Amino acid sequence: MDKEFETMLSQAFELCEDGNHLEALKLYDYVIQKDPKNINALINKAVTLQGLGKVNQAVRLYDKALKINPYNIDALINKGSALHTLEKYSEAIICYDLAINVDKKCAMALAYKGLSLGEIGNLNDAIKHFKKALAIDRKYDLANISKKLAQDLLKDFRKKSKTV
Repeated sequence: MDKEFETMLSQAFELCEDGNHLEALKLYDYVIQKDPKNINALINKAVTLQGLGKVNQAVRLYDKALKINPYNIDALINKGSALHTLEKYSEAIICYDLAINVDKKCAMALAYKGLSLGEIGNLNDAIKHFKKALAIDRKYDLANISKKLAQDLLKDFRKKSKTV
């Protein structure tokens, strides 16, 4: 990657950290205009748009990045996250599965898949995925908290079904 583009992407990241998303988007746009296949610029712009609530636009950019590299874990996980936000849980799970196929030890993909499984009511599988994520990264807060929540929901469900 061109040194100038690397510097611009670093600046854009810093701008996002400071909450100056619109200026960051300008830098991402510049890099993408000059180098349309710059996967980092595409993904980072998509993440910024997703953070601004422009989730459909973000998904389109993740798709562009995945056309360049269908095995890019960041694009797969972030696209899954965006689809989850759009309540397209089954599509999100497909993204997480693809990411897991690329890296079996991707705790984030496992935990995020657990979240989507939980949303569609598959609590047992959700818990299994949270446990797998925790086996890889014991301190992964998202997996820990979500596993506990899913277990509590499952207990409540079982109690209610016994009293009915």
